[in-house]
Amino acid sequence: MQTLNLAIKDRMSLYECYMPFVRNGGLFIPTNASLTLGEAVAISLEFMQEPEPLRLSGTVVWITPQGAQGDRTAGVGIGFDAGGESMRRKIENCLAGAVASERHTHTL
Repeated sequence: MQTLNLAIKDRMSLYECYMPFVRNGGLFIPTNASLTLGEAVAISLEFMQEPEPLRLSGTVVWITPQGAQGDRTAGVGIGFDAGGESMRRKIENCLAGAVASERHTHTL
């Protein structure tokens, strides 16, 4: 299983990467790695002020290829496994209402 690394240091970066429309929540991870839909991955997440990286697992649910229309960032969206529900709550607490914003993200 491939491990993807992501560092989220501020609320705006979190907003741009969070995927609230995925059942257990998910994150978009900028990468040029070659992954396929449905592939299982591990995530090492440096999250805001957490002292140690968080370890999550999930599945590829979104792919933005290099050279995508609209000059989108290449990467993959990872939907959290069922155990990621606590991470989803933590993210949504950090974003506190911004999830419904109309600002663009890496995915929509």
